[in-house]
Amino acid sequence: MDPNPKTFPILSYVMGRIPTFGPRPTATATAGTDPDYVQVDIEALPPPAPGAQSDPSSSGAGGQYQIVDHMPRLTDPTLLDSMTRAVADVAQTRSVLNTIGDRPDHEAVDAAKAKLADIEANLAKQLEDLVLSPRPAEVDRLQWRSHLADKESECRKAAEMEKQTYKAVIQLDEMHKAYQKLLRDAEERLAKIYESAAAEAREGDPVTEEVNEEVVGILQEASGTGLERVDLSGRRLRFLPEAFGRIRSLIVLNISSNQLEIIPDSIAGLQNLEELNASSNLLESLPDSIGLLHRLKILNVSGNKLTALPDTIAHCRSLVELDASFNSLTYLPTNIGYELVNLERLSIQLNKIRSLPTSVCEMRSLRYLDAHFNEIRGLPLAIGKLTKLEVLNLSSNFSDLTELPDTVGDLTNLKELDLSNNQIHALPDTFGRLDNLTKLNLDQNPLVIPPMEVVNEGVEAVKVFMAKRWLEILVEEERKSMLEVQEQAQTGWLTRSTSWLKGYVSGVSEYLVSPRAPKDPYLDQQL
Repeated sequence: MDPNPKTFPILSYVMGRIPTFGPRPTATATAGTDPDYVQVDIEALPPPAPGAQSDPSSSGAGGQYQIVDHMPRLTDPTLLDSMTRAVADVAQTRSVLNTIGDRPDHEAVDAAKAKLADIEANLAKQLEDLVLSPRPAEVDRLQWRSHLADKESECRKAAEMEKQTYKAVIQLDEMHKAYQKLLRDAEERLAKIYESAAAEAREGDPVTEEVNEEVVGILQEASGTGLERVDLSGRRLRFLPEAFGRIRSLIVLNISSNQLEIIPDSIAGLQNLEELNASSNLLESLPDSIGLLHRLKILNVSGNKLTALPDTIAHCRSLVELDASFNSLTYLPTNIGYELVNLERLSIQLNKIRSLPTSVCEMRSLRYLDAHFNEIRGLPLAIGKLTKLEVLNLSSNFSDLTELPDTVGDLTNLKELDLSNNQIHALPDTFGRLDNLTKLNLDQNPLVIPPMEVVNEGVEAVKVFMAKRWLEILVEEERKSMLEVQEQAQTGWLTRSTSWLKGYVSGVSEYLVSPRAPKDPYLDQQL
């Protein structure tokens, strides 16, 4: 019922601070009875699974992303009050839906529609029977018409009573559908309010001149010395001067937690740059010239507004770590994996990616892949080529991820696997071959294979169960293969015998039915 923080981050944050929505009691205490009561914010993402590796680039308590890290002005009481008033309609609608109930599932709605159609068909049949029913001779015509009208009214009322329950299901679904549109509109309104407030604040920002002076000072220092490291994080920078591209000696550049909307093309001049941190800015795209940073090893562009990565990023062949999490990516460049053969860590969580390109399977050095909180529907069939992969997080792809390919069993170095919050019914039959797997999270999946009692026993029990299942499958296939060989042998003998018999019969038949030679008058005379 609450807005999904993944889809409506600003709205989730604002509604989490409306008094009617929070604070909320913890599992062991309630507000007013326990001084240690903790307020739960609905914008906070779920905590990482037990044993799951935390993301070093994440911020906030417990290693979770907090939206205020990326939109700091949300803590302004005046702005928050304005936003709260702007979503009053959402709060009211949510309260109504909370009272009525959760959204029915798709199957229930389809069943209700089918039932309504049946009721309408039955009503039509009843009314037809009424119209065609003969009038008794002793009944007056007017009385008969009145009788038919009463009967028709009764039939319609009974049908309407029967339809009420099913109509309620459909109406509830439509209300929830309308609520989703309301959420989208509200999120857009809040984003505009925030941008407007941020623009006004930037106009009168007293820090801007100081920041510019600091940047100028760095550029002046770099012109006389071989400057290797620059840290401009958290300076409220709105742009990066083109002159930065002339600091050829620069190895590490940190421009995170600013208000940068673009990175200049001149960054290509940083030929010795090995580490670039541009996280937590307002970047909507990266320059194509970033592909000229051939020595770049670590690139962090998380927490921006990126909708795509440039194709040229594949030319950064020295990349070892790439963090593009918490953006709006819908896909990765098609050829990204063919050239990033040295990449060891790929973090693309909290995006809108629907599938991984096949080229990802060519990242033979990859050890860590985090793709949780996306819309991934499956893995490439060649995923088993990533034989060095040690950590794989595919959690919280929700209804999109329903199965894994059998080639997952080829990830023989895999140590940690998180598949929680998906719709996986069965693990691949080759799962038992993951000998090095020590951490496994399968929570919130409708698993049938293996059964939940096995899952609850831990990762080793799961591996043993799947290994036995794989062995049984191999034995069964071998048995079928032997039966086929025997059948082929028997069929071959019978085929040869039948073929010989057919040939013999064919020869006799040909002799019997073939036209005879012309009669010889002399022989006939002798006979």
